[in-house]
Amino acid sequence: MTRRALNDDDTLRRLGYRPELARRMGPFGNFALSFSIISVLSGCMTLFGFGLTTGGPAVMLWGWAFVGLMVLAVGAALAEVTSAYPVSGALYFMASKLGGPRWGYVTGWFNLLGLLGGMAGGCYGTALFTGAWLNLQWGIAPTPERTLGIFAAILLLLATLNLFGVRLVSILNSISVWWHLAGVAAIVGALVLVPSHHQSAAFVFGEFSNGTGWSNPLYVGLLGLLLAQYTFSGYDASAHLSEETKHAQISAARGIVRSIFWSWVVGFVLLAGMLFAIQDYAGTVGSATGVPPAQIFLDALGPTAAKALLLVVIVAQLFCANAGLASASRMVFAFSRDNALPLSNMWKRLSARTKTPVAAVWLSVAVPFVLALPSLHSATAYTAIVSINVIGITPAYAIPVYLRLRAGRHFVRGPWHLGSWSKPIGWIAVIWVGFVTVLFCLPAVSPVTVDTFNYAPVALLSVLALAAVLWSTRGHRSYGIPEYGTAAERDDMAENVV
Repeated sequence: MTRRALNDDDTLRRLGYRPELARRMGPFGNFALSFSIISVLSGCMTLFGFGLTTGGPAVMLWGWAFVGLMVLAVGAALAEVTSAYPVSGALYFMASKLGGPRWGYVTGWFNLLGLLGGMAGGCYGTALFTGAWLNLQWGIAPTPERTLGIFAAILLLLATLNLFGVRLVSILNSISVWWHLAGVAAIVGALVLVPSHHQSAAFVFGEFSNGTGWSNPLYVGLLGLLLAQYTFSGYDASAHLSEETKHAQISAARGIVRSIFWSWVVGFVLLAGMLFAIQDYAGTVGSATGVPPAQIFLDALGPTAAKALLLVVIVAQLFCANAGLASASRMVFAFSRDNALPLSNMWKRLSARTKTPVAAVWLSVAVPFVLALPSLHSATAYTAIVSINVIGITPAYAIPVYLRLRAGRHFVRGPWHLGSWSKPIGWIAVIWVGFVTVLFCLPAVSPVTVDTFNYAPVALLSVLALAAVLWSTRGHRSYGIPEYGTAAERDDMAENVV
């Protein structure tokens, strides 16, 4: 699966870029970055209540097992392309090389807005959990204004941490891995040992619950897959930080695959432990805290332990968001380096001391804050905006894989590749992403009203419209990535691929 990698800086120069970022992240740090962004203590906990009403325990566990396998195929196919193109631009750079500038430009906007939407959604979810903890600890009501204030404080904290440089980011991500593992062990251990009552295995692995209003159980079960699919996102971070990773052609590819695999295993244990510990199903779904996992902790362990475990989850979510900001800011930097964004000269500047894209970091927290402002008046409007995360980032994973399949033998593999499994795994990845993209656009609740409408299709069309307008007005003139290798290689690519 691997062969000897080229020197990191030589590879980068061959792809057309001058080494500028500090290459201070090791293989474990690269893996830890994507593992932290996937963050089972963030995604699983945030959408736990959603899972309880869209199929319940059976769909949550078996759906996790199945979706994890499919995402592993997507990650492996993407890792193969990452090994060939280990640059910060990642997905859009791959699409540009394999399909031409329009493919790259559209992929870049999907990826960028997905990452920024993910920052908004992830940090706002952390703010909600923090508000629930403050309510339990001091009785402070989590009003929309207070939640937005907590959200802003979280963004400022993360920006400050990221400005210290990639070495600190790498250290925090390494700590994050062990925090997640120890946190899941502590949560599951407490929920196994302390409560006197547990649900049966038949309930955990076979109970189907439908609180959506839809009558078709197959449709409801498919909706329930979104818990796992939402959680398994952000692993492209290993590719975005490849210019700051040692032995990037192998380390970044392995970082993608290993982060998905271990999140798959750990997430299954976490979900099972939480489901076995449910004391009152209806009370958990309708929790006064607004956070169903907090209600499970309260019912099973009491208020003191509940507050302690809630803090474990909140810290893990902060680790997740910190890694997400590193990924988003590098995407802003890379997209600006190729003149795809307005004011590109500003966003691609690096700190002389830390080699960090300072302006890109601040932009990557400013945009999520603006996206969250509608939450002051309408939770539905906010949900519509942050749906850009999943509806943007998911198609962006499949585009480079599809173009790699289309390129066939003209694709020059890197040292990490799938060998004869490349095509079957690649097509499984493309088909799965197409399926879940449609799934993300379906209405989740019946009847469909202004408050329950799924705005994901609007988000999808908005991203496409934004990319089209910007391409026609400035992108086709300003956007461009460095030319590939030799003149002969460029001629071959143009003749056989584009």
